[in-house]
Amino acid sequence: MADKFAPMVASVVPVLNEEFTIVPCLESLCRQSYPGKLHQIHIFDGGSSDATWRVAMEYVESRGERHPRIFLHQNLGKHVAEARNLALKVIPESVEYMLEIIGHCTIADEHISELVTKMGELQRKTNNNVGALGCKVTARDGKLGVQESWIEAALSSPLASGNGQFENFTGTVETSVPAFCLHYRVALDEVDGWNNEFITSQDSDLSMRLKYRGYQLFKTDVVTVRMAKRTSIVSWGKMGFRYGFWRTRLVKIHPRRLRLREFLPWFGLILTIILLLSGTSYWSIPAMIYIIVLAAEGLRISLHKRQLTSIIGLPISIITFHMTFSIGLLYGLFGKPRSFNDRESINGKLN
Repeated sequence: MADKFAPMVASVVPVLNEEFTIVPCLESLCRQSYPGKLHQIHIFDGGSSDATWRVAMEYVESRGERHPRIFLHQNLGKHVAEARNLALKVIPESVEYMLEIIGHCTIADEHISELVTKMGELQRKTNNNVGALGCKVTARDGKLGVQESWIEAALSSPLASGNGQFENFTGTVETSVPAFCLHYRVALDEVDGWNNEFITSQDSDLSMRLKYRGYQLFKTDVVTVRMAKRTSIVSWGKMGFRYGFWRTRLVKIHPRRLRLREFLPWFGLILTIILLLSGTSYWSIPAMIYIIVLAAEGLRISLHKRQLTSIIGLPISIITFHMTFSIGLLYGLFGKPRSFNDRESINGKLN
């Protein structure tokens, strides 16, 4: 059909030390049913110290002149926001939409086609007023390790997932925090892209600025990104701290992103201390309620996922996240981000 919505799409892939995950990622992008001549892939390496660059180069050379074409770039800024801003500069103006992907995730063959179709429907309804369309995020392919499965279970729980990229939802709905978006390039240019000061939460900052400009943001469950996440409780705790730090920095700039539920652990601790200092015998009640809720959630998840170890592992994961996220929130008031935010993956495992 002459009026079929078939824009040029560029997949933007920031990578850092991902020699074991970059090929599956690229293979999933190259298998897309969306016409190869309307799709190009741009890899931005942030200074990998492993073989990521060589592995990616060999994969590009093995494809020859086949579509979609793959382009390799050096991201001297290292971080994701800087990679995506570089993409806005080097990707041809003929590209109308940019797809967010990272080097440790994969997508199904119909991913881009489904997102483009849904985006076309939304743009027609809103007179091209959709700035981004995100999707669901699930576990990577393959068998998960024990601690990795606990973390995945925690991300599926409302006690840890919040309303960000790991939230469970159904349908196509308007949102403030879409994940792994298909971005409308005109909208990105209007808000001057990503804020390079954000090492984490750069997408939340971008989403807020798109909304300020009047663009609508959506997410849909028609497609899913399979993402490798943290594989140990230690790395999960580091992530919690990092996310807490950047949430405070984000709220300082965008007060509308404040969510009181994220401060509940602090409220519970302060309430417990007040009750204890007051001499009442009820000081332990907040902690007991917290323990009961965690135990019930651990039982629910273990039955739902048929994973017995989650009875213990889920509470451990949620407590770890609540503690580290809460400390990160506090540190965000005075700490320096680059003292701990040189985030990398080593052999495909995030730290």
